[in-house]
Amino acid sequence: MARMHSRKKGKSGSHKPLSRQKANWIRYSDKEIEMLIAKLAKDDKTASEIGIILRDVYGVPDVRMLTNKSITMVMKEKNLTKELPEDLIALMRKLVGIKAHAVNNKQDMTAKRGHQLTESKIKRLIKYYKESGRIPVAWKYDPTKLKMYTE
Repeated sequence: MARMHSRKKGKSGSHKPLSRQKANWIRYSDKEIEMLIAKLAKDDKTASEIGIILRDVYGVPDVRMLTNKSITMVMKEKNLTKELPEDLIALMRKLVGIKAHAVNNKQDMTAKRGHQLTESKIKRLIKYYKESGRIPVAWKYDPTKLKMYTE
């Protein structure tokens, strides 16, 4: 898939295993994995952090292969999702960092361009999430209140 602003193709990234069957060395059942996801979500972990913890600590290679659900679907079933999606919050955190950098480095035009591109990505993502119903239609994006969203 092409990158959003650079017109280049992305080459790196992880690949899922070819086998779609449960490996015999996995010692957790699907109910146990769902309980682990719920426990980690209650500890304020995001879906990507939960996936990394399950992979590195518990030896779960792929949650979807074992439970036929994604981590976010399990979190949604147990009402443990946050108000805003994880990727939107990450972009907002990035924008807060760029703004802090711009205060100290007023001549940095590359940072100014990065600010514009990140703001554009945020607005595009908000539009998508409003159309798909992940965030309420009445929710407004306010750039002056970015720190409140990211805390």
